[in-house]
Amino acid sequence: MGDLTELGRPPAAVVLDLDDTLYPQAAYLYGAARAVGRAGAAVGLDPIRLARAVRRQLIAGSDRGGTIDRALAAYGLAPDRAGELVPGLVAAFTAYQPKRLPHYPGVTAALARLRERYPLACLTDGNPLIQRAKLAATGLADWFTAVVITDELGGRAARKPHPGGLQHAAGLLGVAPEDLVMIGDRPGKDVAIADVLGARSIRVRTGEYADAPDEPAATAVVDDLAAAVALLT
Repeated sequence: MGDLTELGRPPAAVVLDLDDTLYPQAAYLYGAARAVGRAGAAVGLDPIRLARAVRRQLIAGSDRGGTIDRALAAYGLAPDRAGELVPGLVAAFTAYQPKRLPHYPGVTAALARLRERYPLACLTDGNPLIQRAKLAATGLADWFTAVVITDELGGRAARKPHPGGLQHAAGLLGVAPEDLVMIGDRPGKDVAIADVLGARSIRVRTGEYADAPDEPAATAVVDDLAAAVALLT
């Protein structure tokens, strides 16, 4: 749906989301839940049962916050005991560093095609320690001229669709924000941030939000990154 050529001008640079755009975030979350389970075993909890409780909460919404608190409540711990354990378990979640994360099919080839024509930036939300570990585990960091983690610009308040992250990426790439194309999986974040700054956007229907409504509407909607790159190249 949609076609960038309708706007009559090529972009000056391309900005890409990370989670569920370049790789399936579920792969990271599964490993992080297991890390919490292992930490729970050290304080007497059943690691398999705890990891499952964490995964269920992540499936219900991976960026809601309070995941560990809700998982411990579902596990059946009394609030006082849960409160004692939350800091250590959150630390285990945050410290988890996967050795490798799988890409979506064709991602490396797609990035190679993009790099032939455009400077690239990665724009991602989240705890910087976690996001940098994810990017390292994908092995994709070297494709990007710049990596912008919005939390480093102002904490959770700076996350998409706050315009600061995309503005910062544009500055690092040396282009005007309106000359960018933003590629991402979430209309309410990746498409919305492009709209705020007058940039164009391509939504990919991958990951947790694949079935979310197209609100706001992207310039183009495609199945995956390879299809997005076909529009741009």
